[in-house]
Amino acid sequence: MISTIIIAVITAILLILSILLLPKIRIFKLNISTYWIVALIGAILMMLFGDTSLNDFISIAVSSDESNPIKILILFFSMTFLSIFLDEVGLFSYLAKKAVSLVKNKQIVLFLIIYFMVAILTIFTSNDIVILTFTPFICYFTKASNINPIPYLVGEFVSANTWSMMLLIGNPTNIYLSLSASINFINYFKVMSIPTIIAGIVQIVVLLIIFNKYLKEDLHPSEYGIKKLNKLDLCIGLFCLIGCLILLIISNIIGLEMYIFSLSFMILLFIYIIISSIIRKNHFILFKNTLKRLPYELIPFVLGMEIIVLGITNSGILNNISTLFGDSNVIFNYGISSCLMCNIINNIPMSILYSSLCNVSINTIYYLKCVYSSIIGSNIGAFITPLGALAGIMFTNLLDRYNVKYGFSKFIKYGIIVAIPTLFTALLVLSIIL
Repeated sequence: MISTIIIAVITAILLILSILLLPKIRIFKLNISTYWIVALIGAILMMLFGDTSLNDFISIAVSSDESNPIKILILFFSMTFLSIFLDEVGLFSYLAKKAVSLVKNKQIVLFLIIYFMVAILTIFTSNDIVILTFTPFICYFTKASNINPIPYLVGEFVSANTWSMMLLIGNPTNIYLSLSASINFINYFKVMSIPTIIAGIVQIVVLLIIFNKYLKEDLHPSEYGIKKLNKLDLCIGLFCLIGCLILLIISNIIGLEMYIFSLSFMILLFIYIIISSIIRKNHFILFKNTLKRLPYELIPFVLGMEIIVLGITNSGILNNISTLFGDSNVIFNYGISSCLMCNIINNIPMSILYSSLCNVSINTIYYLKCVYSSIIGSNIGAFITPLGALAGIMFTNLLDRYNVKYGFSKFIKYGIIVAIPTLFTALLVLSIIL
């Protein structure tokens, strides 16, 4: 047990340091993120000296259980592939630029349009993809219009990481925690829709209060050319996304696991991209760009953290932690602690850890309460520091690239102000529902 604790603690510390001090290393012409290397090394040490082995991991990886990490990765990557394709054909950019062209000179109108556009797109795609898409656009148009970008950037970031709670596919943490508890698409939506909507309403009020003086200023946007969309590409992409969502919704009725549907539509879209690239003789540009943007680093990171958490679970430590949490105020205990834990070890390993912690809850009556409150914590935990989620790391890296001054202290300042009412509202509504 001692060796397991030491390896887990050192891995968590090095994970934080890698993100803060050395997020990337350059090897030849490649910039490689360090966080997944830390997780992978920690996993190897856990198998050598901790309370788990390679055989333990293999038995989980080949299991028919829905929480199988391979199945979860397939579901996440296939949905991400569909979202990236729609971004590559220009859908998100088109919608964002169209929003600017529709407003006259009122910043508050544009702010609300972008906030809810991000919310809607996040619900049906992924928070990470929306943040990667809208952040550069916001940086460009605020600079060209000579207005403060911070209200729009904060609104975009918290919107994406709040409305991602609505559907199971909105965040990889939702997928992991839900499938580990065998929660299907419909049951997830029934529980999480109302807390998400009410928390989102409270959040938009808080944002308008915080940024009221900035949004009162007139807006004088520059003209933006809107990229011409290829209607066939767009229709095929939307068909795959909508068709996939429909089958995910009824997957429990059909009796097939969700990753099968998402993988099938990804393969269908993959074949279309190949065929269209051959016909158009465009050197497979769309194909290469879509594949290039997939977050491959998540594979060793998730699998590495899965092994570390497996070692922690086998050591029996989680039983002691579960006892400390007790069986009263379960929703707030797990919701608040998971939110804070995101900012110590990042929300993906937190979700892996809490899926096991919920499983050893001292009273199975509270099991689903533990899971759903941890899901809320995993999404809103991204607000507080850039360490809370991979979305936060990507977000701050993009701002550095576009020379937007949004330092660590400012991130924490606005993050905490918005996170506290959003988190407590979502948890309070969840406690009423469950």
